[in-house]
Amino acid sequence: MTEAYFEILRAGTNSSIQDQGRKNLYHIGITISGAMDQKIFKISNALVDNNLNEGVIEFAYQGPLLKLKNGSVNFAITGNIDFNIIRKNSIIEKGRCFQNYFLDKDEELDLIYTKNSVFGYLAVEGGFKIEKVWNSYSTNTKAKIGPNNGEKFSIGEKIYLKKPEVKNFEKKKIEYNNSIATTIRTIKGTNFDYFSKEAKNNFFNEEYQVTNLSDRMGMRLEGPKLENITNTNIKSEGLVKGVIQVPADGNPIIMFSDHGTIGGYPKIAVLATADHDRAAQFTPGTKIKFNMVDLSEAEVMFQNYLKITKSYLNKINEIN
Repeated sequence: MTEAYFEILRAGTNSSIQDQGRKNLYHIGITISGAMDQKIFKISNALVDNNLNEGVIEFAYQGPLLKLKNGSVNFAITGNIDFNIIRKNSIIEKGRCFQNYFLDKDEELDLIYTKNSVFGYLAVEGGFKIEKVWNSYSTNTKAKIGPNNGEKFSIGEKIYLKKPEVKNFEKKKIEYNNSIATTIRTIKGTNFDYFSKEAKNNFFNEEYQVTNLSDRMGMRLEGPKLENITNTNIKSEGLVKGVIQVPADGNPIIMFSDHGTIGGYPKIAVLATADHDRAAQFTPGTKIKFNMVDLSEAEVMFQNYLKITKSYLNKINEIN
């Protein structure tokens, strides 16, 4: 049987394969990578009956324009995305997120743009025909690790599908609440006491604005400068996703999925894991605030996050 694949007519912005991430390799300098918004990544896979860790296409701001060659596919888009399905008779069908669709050969999928958000996800039933690198499908373009030689997708490339055609298409959908809350909860960082009382007050009481210098590696913020009263540089220490570093200019940086594994800037705080997904979706110009919680509160918040994610996954199976 002829292989089914997507031909990339437009690559979009930062389109790459991602999954839950590459675990347990920090000790050799390999960061976790993985989908920036883990909740809707998992939902995209659930909508097409995949393993929740199957590799999907993640895109930012503008998604790819894809033409299906050979076969057929069951696909789903998650996020807040404006997209069209271009059928063989040239009829344009407006797509809706958080539900699945049937796409036949020579039809096109146009992922136009993300609305008031950064990242969206495309999952196909059976997944894409790609190889794992260090037990993960995730692509880290900074380190050139992962499928497609560690690169984001380019125009003219082909993305092959594991499942060449759909045997039995079953419609699935859920209603998803895209939160727009801009207060992010944090716990104290390991260098919290390096900062002046005024800096701490500013960090937790004033607004910070997301700048254009934001990507999968990190998000630079602008706002009241955070005064360091001890040392603006430290011996490099291990970093984790969500840690907030403060360089000498006093503007905080939130580290995201493709962050470096070590760094020498003092760390004032760490995002609560429950707020990682939401923070990743903030667009440049968004004004955000930080709120401090203790470790026990953050643990409860994460358990609630897991329950909410599970409830969405359960609804997909219950309703359909």
